[in-house]
Amino acid sequence: MELLSENSVPAEARAIKQQAREFASKEIKPAAPEHFKSGEYPAAVVEAAQNAGFVGQEISQEYGGQGRSLAQVVGTIEEFFRADAGIGLAILGQSFGTGILEEFGTHSQKEEFLRSVATGDATTGMAISEPETGSDLAGVATRARKDGDGWVINGEKYWIGHGVSADWITVYARTEDTDDRHSNHSLFIVPTDIAGYEAEHIPEKMGMRASEQAHITFDGCRIPAEYLVGNRGDGFRMLAKFFNHGRTRVAGQGIGLAAAAIEEAWEFVHDREEFGQSVADFQSVQHDLAEMRTEFESARALLWQAIDRVESGDSSERWASMAKLKATETATDCAETAIQLHGGRGIIDDSRISRVYRDARNPVIYEGVSAIHRDIIYQNF
Repeated sequence: MELLSENSVPAEARAIKQQAREFASKEIKPAAPEHFKSGEYPAAVVEAAQNAGFVGQEISQEYGGQGRSLAQVVGTIEEFFRADAGIGLAILGQSFGTGILEEFGTHSQKEEFLRSVATGDATTGMAISEPETGSDLAGVATRARKDGDGWVINGEKYWIGHGVSADWITVYARTEDTDDRHSNHSLFIVPTDIAGYEAEHIPEKMGMRASEQAHITFDGCRIPAEYLVGNRGDGFRMLAKFFNHGRTRVAGQGIGLAAAAIEEAWEFVHDREEFGQSVADFQSVQHDLAEMRTEFESARALLWQAIDRVESGDSSERWASMAKLKATETATDCAETAIQLHGGRGIIDDSRISRVYRDARNPVIYEGVSAIHRDIIYQNF
């Protein structure tokens, strides 16, 4: 059974997808159980991913990256998240937010900050969500105040990938007080070793335990004026464009998780007997598997169509939201069915399906909860 076939994938992405599959099988999948159990960051696997060219792969060759397309990146994401979502997120998060800097940053900003991520000399992240604000980007309260030849940032951020270990992060902060809520925020590069920046790990996550998320506090954090990314007040619009790519990548995460759930369910019901026959012989079980496969293939077909639309700029926002909504909800539905088919075996911490079930709850939430995407789809109907 091959769930992540190359048939739907553009020819340009097939070779790198195969490389990602081999890497995931060799490096990610064997390390997954221990890192989920311990919650320890998978430094050795991330380093191997860097050496294999999977960290910062979307950064252009001009700045030391691989210059891979959205289709090529999503092809790797499917494979990584099928192997393990927590480690997959740890690898992808190394360069989270670099797309915005590459498109809107100055040449000097890119030379200083992008190149170091592409070469593995630095780690980055993006700080958007706050303790009291998630999907409402226009309601973000962290403030950046112009002060002489610099900016001073005060506020908090929450659920920030690599907020502790990153060398620099892109911070979304309020800079204006206009009537247009979509013109009140800007983006900044913030080195994490400067005064006024404090970060602590968020422990005991239900899923994706191998990845790193942080609570960040900015207390009089002063940065140079030249660390403003793009135009002042354009932060919301820059993020909206960035999210079209980001949400298709999250959809790829959902597809990888759904594939893992189906694989585990198929193997379990064909290996187990009840009432003197294989569990797979019961019609209700067969119907469950048929439903899982149908929903999975529907979600994956939508994802790859969305990638084409996003790359061409054709109704990107709607297609990205449809793909993210369908793929992540399919992942949770497949994980729910799979764990039900496993019975008591499914709720054991050491089982792969238990990890998948927990991990699948995460992509439904980040980069916009499902209700937000239904709003976007309707508004762009």
